[in-house]
Amino acid sequence: MKTGNSAARRNKIIITAAASVLLAALYAVIFGFSAQDAEQSGSLSLRISESAVEFLNSLTGGNWSRQFRDEMALYFEHPIRKMAHFGEYTCVGILVYLIWRPWMKRGKRLYLLTVVWVFISGACDEFHQLFVPGRYGGPADVCLDTCGGIFGLLLCIAAEMLYRHLRRKKDGAKAGGRE
Repeated sequence: MKTGNSAARRNKIIITAAASVLLAALYAVIFGFSAQDAEQSGSLSLRISESAVEFLNSLTGGNWSRQFRDEMALYFEHPIRKMAHFGEYTCVGILVYLIWRPWMKRGKRLYLLTVVWVFISGACDEFHQLFVPGRYGGPADVCLDTCGGIFGLLLCIAAEMLYRHLRRKKDGAKAGGRE
């Protein structure tokens, strides 16, 4: 029985370590983006927006004028930047959950820990931006980041529920086959 317990403990440690390394790498990326001054950050967002518009143009036959494509790229630059924030913090929420889930039962304490962690991470990121030329830190972005983390948490909860459902279904099929 000790072998099973030690294997389970080793698996918990591996999951926690892997998620911690990925979270540290993600924080490095997030804070690296936040360290870019306003010109660098806007330029990156605009390039991504321009690429997305070019892709959409190609899907629709490639007939959009240069002026229309430029206007579309400018229009979508801000939403793309906000979607990136949301996506980054969705990943933060998932990784924080994966760090703590092996050591805590599902429930309010784990969920609250995950949300508070994401909130503090987003607040630190926005605070950091206050010291970067041309950037600002805003409470709306902290809320957006937190919503991204909550979405990541909800994805984890849904994945666990699906896994348990499929596991019960499989176990039921096995039990039914033995009779």
